[in-house]
Amino acid sequence: MIRSTGQSLCYDEQGWKIDCAGSGQDAAIRLGAAWPEPRFAHQGDVVLDRLTGLLWTRNANLAEFPLTWPEALKQVAEMNVKRVFGHADWRLPNRRELLSLIDYQAKKPALPAGHPFENVVLGWYWTSTNAAINPGYAWYVHLEGARTFYGRKDQYYLAWLVRGGDASRLWQTGQTACFNARGGKIPCSGTGQDGEIRFGAPWPKPRFELRGNVVQDRLTGLVWHARANLTGGPVSWTGALDSMRALVDQGLHQGLSWRLPNILELESLVDCSAHNPALPAGHPFAKVQEAYWSSTTSFFETDWAWVLYLHKGALGVGFKPKPEFAVWPVAGPT
Repeated sequence: MIRSTGQSLCYDEQGWKIDCAGSGQDAAIRLGAAWPEPRFAHQGDVVLDRLTGLLWTRNANLAEFPLTWPEALKQVAEMNVKRVFGHADWRLPNRRELLSLIDYQAKKPALPAGHPFENVVLGWYWTSTNAAINPGYAWYVHLEGARTFYGRKDQYYLAWLVRGGDASRLWQTGQTACFNARGGKIPCSGTGQDGEIRFGAPWPKPRFELRGNVVQDRLTGLVWHARANLTGGPVSWTGALDSMRALVDQGLHQGLSWRLPNILELESLVDCSAHNPALPAGHPFAKVQEAYWSSTTSFFETDWAWVLYLHKGALGVGFKPKPEFAVWPVAGPT
């Protein structure tokens, strides 16, 4: 399931709010699973996310202090021994689980309005997912503005615990191996890492189906251009949005309603076991570039937009007027 990003407003290159009609922006199209209302159900010390079925600790900083990555995993194991809040199946969230909380129309914190969580820190939160580009690092998400990057495992960041969940509503990250704090490969059993738990729906095999000049992603239902570089070179954000209209004008639409993907559609392509590029092995795409514009504005700074840095798999932002990033059209889901 690709969920809605939560974005409901449109902005120009200078960051000014504009009418969404005809803009091709994320908020104009609003694809993805809509959020239930209310989204969260408060159950004592635990909060149910009714969108994903995940159960989060209401206290978003149970440890009270930052932890190294090994310390965060150890904290989870100790909580399970003690059956904290009556359960022994807590885990450190994988990358897609933690990202599922993010509202891209929010900042400080980047969580849905009216959320019931307490002690949310405007800092980096660990995930259980190793960084494939350097397994001595692990992925984390910044709750001030939602950036998603990786940090050295001996650095100190926050931990937020999760359990349960409907695996059909989130996909696996692709990670199947486990690594110690120095990046050495280790057996997964008992680690609590993403590679051991593998929460989420498994990927179909083969995942991608090449159909002439387009590729069907059999996991998400999305259809992508097989040539992952529509404009042949970097463009500005407005140039990226304009290139979608050019597809129709040039008769290259092939009967599909092409658009600039939102940031979660781009993120759905990421295989967290791969890098350079962070795409599933055997993918059929050609001309893969290092980074791609999304149709999603950064609410933290609205003259910036979200970008997938595909060589790493990171989610960052780019300054809208600068011609720095590539364009990869998407259609569907079918």
